[in-house]
Amino acid sequence: MGLMELILTVCALAQPASCEETTLAFVDQGESLMQCAMSAPPTIAEWVNHHPTHFVARWRCGYPDKESHDL
Repeated sequence: MGLMELILTVCALAQPASCEETTLAFVDQGESLMQCAMSAPPTIAEWVNHHPTHFVARWRCGYPDKESHDL
């Protein structure tokens, strides 16, 4: 089992132009990037619930140290 990343572009509600990327690690259980994308929304919602001063502007799945694929 390897790792897959959920890469979020998050922005501050008070300054919407102030954005940065953050990553959340997923355990790769032989899933494809498409399966990661399908299972990502609940994880993103949980992140947003824990960070009420930010919003997720964009997200994608990828592998650490490899070029990410936008989904």
